[in-house]
Amino acid sequence: MFWYKLIILALVGGIIGYLTNTIAVKMIFRPLKPVELPFNIRIQGLIPKRREDIAKSIGEVVDKELVSVESIFGKFIENSGRDILIEKVKEKLKQAVSMNLPPIIPNVVKSMITEYANDIIDRETETFIIEAAEKFMDDAAVHVRISEIVEEKINSFEIEKLEELTIRIAKKELRYIEILGGVIGLLIGLIQGLIILNIK
Repeated sequence: MFWYKLIILALVGGIIGYLTNTIAVKMIFRPLKPVELPFNIRIQGLIPKRREDIAKSIGEVVDKELVSVESIFGKFIENSGRDILIEKVKEKLKQAVSMNLPPIIPNVVKSMITEYANDIIDRETETFIIEAAEKFMDDAAVHVRISEIVEEKINSFEIEKLEELTIRIAKKELRYIEILGGVIGLLIGLIQGLIILNIK
């Protein structure tokens, strides 16, 4: 009889713990809109209620800790994308020089002008592009805010879409929270059962 009662109390504790955590997980998003209850109580899911604050915080974290305009352009200036761009610009400039020389100029002079222009293009294009990229990066850092872009994007999501994305990303973790609630409830129920039954 003792063990029977102990098992019942442990199971009740486990069920209560599991249901409590399941409801808590659901209430991260639900209810989506405020619900008025008696005694002037108003309930709404945590994320729908604090969406603007959360979006702002995420935007600031992304901007300061993860990615910034400076880091994006810095990577571009450092990696092979820069070399590809430089070669494309050189190619276009050389074509422009070659195609826009007046037909009246003798071919020998054209060849000399083209060769001279190509030499300047080869020497100066890389420096020009790097300087232009750095100037653009400085201007972009002042006028473009990654935090504002992220904040605006999150706020533009339908709340149902945001819920779906969150659940898709954290499905396993949320499930563990629910199961953990059941395990902790079971242990608490077991301890309470041992105390209550021993007191009796």
